[in-house]
Amino acid sequence: MGDFEAVRLEIGGGIATVTLSQPQRLNATTPRVIGEIMAAVDMSLQEGARVLVLTGEGRAFCSGAGLKDEVGASALTGDLGLVLEEHYNPLFLRLAELPIPIVSVVQGPAAGAGCSLALAADFVIASHAAYFLMAFVNIGLVPDMGATWLLPRLVGIPRATEMLMLGEKLSAEKAEAWGLIYRATTPAALSETAAALTNRLARGPTVAYGLLRTALRAGLHQPLAASLALERANQRRAGDTADCAEGVQAFLNKRPAVFTGA
Repeated sequence: MGDFEAVRLEIGGGIATVTLSQPQRLNATTPRVIGEIMAAVDMSLQEGARVLVLTGEGRAFCSGAGLKDEVGASALTGDLGLVLEEHYNPLFLRLAELPIPIVSVVQGPAAGAGCSLALAADFVIASHAAYFLMAFVNIGLVPDMGATWLLPRLVGIPRATEMLMLGEKLSAEKAEAWGLIYRATTPAALSETAAALTNRLARGPTVAYGLLRTALRAGLHQPLAASLALERANQRRAGDTADCAEGVQAFLNKRPAVFTGA
C-alpha cells in the first residue's frame, strides 16, 4: 500500500504495519527513508488504523542512520544537526503525538536511530535474537532522535548513561529486566506474541488510548496540578465517546465490551 521504496505499509483489522524493507542495508535510515516512514504513518491514520506496528524485514530491525547516502557517498558531512531538525526530529515528535498506540516488533538488532525508533513505541516486543545498541559514541557522535530524553525516563540516569556512553549491545532479555521494553520472547513466538497484543489494542477504546498517550508524556515534565487539569479535560472527552457508553453497558450486562474506536 502506498508508493514507497524503503518501507512497506499493510493495513487490516484496524492494524497498520510499517515494515522497514531494505534488508540488504539492514534497514538503515536516510532522510528519504525517514520521510517514507512519516508518510506511511500519516496514511495509516487516514485509513482509520487503530494501532500502529513498526518492524523490520530480514535479520535487523534497523541498523540506524546509514553512513553512506543513496549514491554511496559519506552521509556524515555538512551540518548533521540540520538533518535531525528537518527529518529525524519531526518523526520522533510525530510518533510521540500519535493518537493511537504504537507497538514495535524487534526481530533483530536495533541500533542508533533504529534503537530510538523502536523505543518510541508504547510496547516493544523483542526476539531473543535482538539487541539494542546506542552506538553514537563509537563514531564520535552524540545520541539523537530523542535518545537523551527517552532513555533516562525509561530506565533512569545510571542505566541510560551506561547505554549512551559505553555504546555496548544490550540483549533483549536484559532490556526486559531493566524495564526498557515490554517483553522479550523466543524468535519462534515473536509473531504470535505481537499479534495477540496488537489485536487486543486494535479492539480497544482508541480515543481513550490516544488521550492516555498524551497525558503520560505531559506528566513527565509538568506539575501535578497541570496533570490533574489534563486528566479532567481528558475524562470529559473520553466520557463523551460511544466506546465509554458501550463499556459501561457491557459492564452492567456482564458481557465483553465491543469497542469501535469512536
